[in-house]
Amino acid sequence: MINLSELYSDVPPTKLRNIDEKFCPADTSKFWKIVGDFIFSGMLKNRFYAFRYKGAEKFLQKEPNVPVIMYAPHSNWWDGIVGYMLCSFVCHNELRLMVEELKRFPILRHAGCFSVNKKSPQASMEAIKYAINELAKPKCNLYIFPQGIIKPPNFRPIEFQTGLAYMAEKAAKKYGKVFLQPIAVNYFFLRDNRPEVFVELGERIEVTSETKIDRKAFTEYLANNLQELCDNQFQDISHAKFDGYDTLFQQRLKWYRRIEQRLKDWGIKRKKNKA
Repeated sequence: MINLSELYSDVPPTKLRNIDEKFCPADTSKFWKIVGDFIFSGMLKNRFYAFRYKGAEKFLQKEPNVPVIMYAPHSNWWDGIVGYMLCSFVCHNELRLMVEELKRFPILRHAGCFSVNKKSPQASMEAIKYAINELAKPKCNLYIFPQGIIKPPNFRPIEFQTGLAYMAEKAAKKYGKVFLQPIAVNYFFLRDNRPEVFVELGERIEVTSETKIDRKAFTEYLANNLQELCDNQFQDISHAKFDGYDTLFQQRLKWYRRIEQRLKDWGIKRKKNKA
């Protein structure tokens, strides 16, 4: 039986289990990109009715040579796969994602994941330096979860570790400019028996080599910015406001839902004919 009180720990897994994990970089190729697209899209289509996204133009209209760090909340196992789908099928780029205990799932390296050891700030530094260097590749998107650990769905307040501010500062100095792209992700049951994925890209935040950053204050600003985006998304969908959303995929209704829909349509037509 699952102990609900143990579902969410404030301590990262590598630190909690005192794991010394050797750093493993991503190992991608065109072949593995095709395999990853097939596997991850199939997994989402098997579990979700639809994948809808909004604000893609905020990424696609960016300056082509400026690197982007995407950051999103982290509430469940699917978040990484949603990030992969967003990067691959909407942004048409490769994903770079930090994963703790990557040795348990080494195949994820081929999808663009690289390891991070959070036993201490020093142990995490190799992964952070690697992530900054990967931004030099024009077709790579760094996608991170600045909360550092999984939190319950819609947990408030959203609080970040300082890693994102540090990477933004170092990347801006290295490349002259970097964009930070907040991503709101949520999962809703609407009128189907399967949930839907909703992703909204917020306004980019520009950081240049001239930007003076107080990491603590900037970290708080980024967290508040993402929280506002997520709260607005939740409010919009809770009030059936779906304007601006595009659909990456939408499944066919299950046979019993199709029968239900036909009976409903038949009932409406019958009432109209009687009238």
